[in-house]
Amino acid sequence: MAQPAPSSEQAITPRHVAIIMDGNGRWARQRNRPRTFGHAEGVEALRRTVEAAGELGVEYLTVFGFSTENWRRPVEEVNALFDLLRLYVARDLDKLMREGVRVRVIGGREGLQRDIAGIIESAEARTRNNTKLNLTIAFNYGGQDEIVRAARRVAADVAAGKLNSADLDSGKFESYLDTQDLPAADLLVRTSGEFRLSNFMLWQSAYAELVFLDVLWPDFGKDALSQAIEIYRGRERRYGGTAPESA
Repeated sequence: MAQPAPSSEQAITPRHVAIIMDGNGRWARQRNRPRTFGHAEGVEALRRTVEAAGELGVEYLTVFGFSTENWRRPVEEVNALFDLLRLYVARDLDKLMREGVRVRVIGGREGLQRDIAGIIESAEARTRNNTKLNLTIAFNYGGQDEIVRAARRVAADVAAGKLNSADLDSGKFESYLDTQDLPAADLLVRTSGEFRLSNFMLWQSAYAELVFLDVLWPDFGKDALSQAIEIYRGRERRYGGTAPESA
C-alpha cells in the first residue's frame, strides 16, 4: 500500500476509489417514505456505480455499506440493511461474475448472522479469480476497529515469536489490515454534502484526495462519479513532497 513518489504524469483515472454512501435516510424523508425505502434505492445506486466504475477505468472500488456504529440504529433498520445485502448478492452475483468483478467484504465477522457470513464467503470464493474490477464492501467495518484488530494480530505474532517487533514498519503493518491486498485509496468520495470520514479507511486514505459531493446517495451514478474523477484530475498530489515542476 506504499504511496508512489510525486510524478509529473498524474494518473488520469484514480486506480482506487472509495465511497462513503451517505444520504439514504434524507432522500427517503424528502419523499415521506421510510428510511428502508431510501436504503433500497441506495442499492440501485450501488449497481449503477459499480457499472460506471468499470466503464471509467477504475480498478478498485470500495464502498462503505455498514459501519460498526450502525449497530446503534433501530433493530428494524439493521435487519433491513442485512436483507438488502442478501438481496444484492442474490440478484447480482451472477452478473458480477459475468462482468469479471471480484467481490471482497472487509470488516469484523463477529455479530453477523450465520447466513450473512455464508453469503459473504460464497461471494468471495466465486469471484476470487476475477480481475476486471475489484469491488470491496466494508460491512460491519470501522477504521479504528480495523487498526485495533490488526494491532492485536501483530501483538499475537510477536508473542508467538513469528514476528520481531524491530521488523515492524508501515508496510509490514499493512499486511495485517483487512485491505492487505488492496492499493491505497486515491480518491475518497462522500455523498450528501457532509464533510466527515466517519471512521472509514483511516489508514488507507492517508494521501487520498477527498471529494465531498452535495448529492444524496440514491441519486448517485455515472455522472456523479465522473464529476468526482474530474475534480481528482484537477488536484496536485505531492504525498508530502513538492510539485515536480517546482522542485
